[in-house]
Amino acid sequence: GETNLSKVLGIFKAARVEACVAGVVTQNSREFSISVGPRLAIRTDLTFIRRSWSETTYRMQALRDNPVTAREEYDNGLDEADPGLSFKVTYDPDEKPAAKAAGERPRMAILREQGVNGHVEMAAAFALAGFACTDVHMSDLIEGRVDLADFKGLVACGGFSYGDVLGAGSGWARSILYNDRLREMFKSFFHRPDTFSLGVCNGCQMLSQLKEIIPGADGWPRFVKNVSEQFEARLATIEIEPSPSIFFKGMVGSRLPIAVAHGEGRVWTDGFTPSICVAHFVDGRGRATMRYPFNPNGSLGGQTAFTSADGRATVMMPHPERGFRACQLSYNDGTFKVDGPWMRMFRNAYAFATGGAG
Repeated sequence: GETNLSKVLGIFKAARVEACVAGVVTQNSREFSISVGPRLAIRTDLTFIRRSWSETTYRMQALRDNPVTAREEYDNGLDEADPGLSFKVTYDPDEKPAAKAAGERPRMAILREQGVNGHVEMAAAFALAGFACTDVHMSDLIEGRVDLADFKGLVACGGFSYGDVLGAGSGWARSILYNDRLREMFKSFFHRPDTFSLGVCNGCQMLSQLKEIIPGADGWPRFVKNVSEQFEARLATIEIEPSPSIFFKGMVGSRLPIAVAHGEGRVWTDGFTPSICVAHFVDGRGRATMRYPFNPNGSLGGQTAFTSADGRATVMMPHPERGFRACQLSYNDGTFKVDGPWMRMFRNAYAFATGGAG
């Protein structure tokens, strides 16, 4: 303000250093100007300056990535009224849904394969919700050390399975489908009415390809390479849609920040196959979008999560386990104090597992 300006100029004067005012902050204006003494040297606006600064990056990105999505991201800066990341929460993030008292903590299988790295965060989220989590590697199931019959819940975790080669989730799924004993074990688990399952990232890609043995998952899509032709790691916003998913009770209509980290997250269906969408990407105004990078993979309508007919099986490409605590968020406008936007999802699972209302 003027008071601080006077103090600063006074300090310069006392030190016998010649100084002048180079610029003045303007309110509700994007105009930018520089004066040399009484003469106006430059007059422009922030949009032009930011666009000039980003042009080299855009041109490099257009050569490296899909030039269409690169141009979309570059042109997003022309929308001077874009509100940016903005959230809407239809529930209290710190509230615990009703759950009946259980003698023992329900057992949760944290499933991983070679290269998966999201299992620790996932186990932490389910443990905080009240589950007794067990690290289950695919080799444990193959060699008979662990049986899914002992668990209430199963989550297939994400993060570079098989070194994140293209179609890694497909290889993971086939190791189950082409093994008669494993196929029957997973099928029995999915068909038990007291169980639930979740697939995230690579685990989403994998679980979606087990749809033939998951009740009510016939219409689930496949997940293929992003339209941008690159691995996408960023914070995005998704809106929760009405669905029977046991994970999202009380969350419908919420627009929430979530971490994205995938190279193959674009929804793909072979012709028209009906499926129950749970969540879609939105822009800063809360509109479902295909525009990059608000929709980082280019899925039709921004779709990014699906559930089975009875809601017990859910797959989603973004990472809810990277936002179950407020301190995990790379951007928080103050909406989330202690628990992050996704802790409610894990508590809903606990309510289901213990016979609570959810």
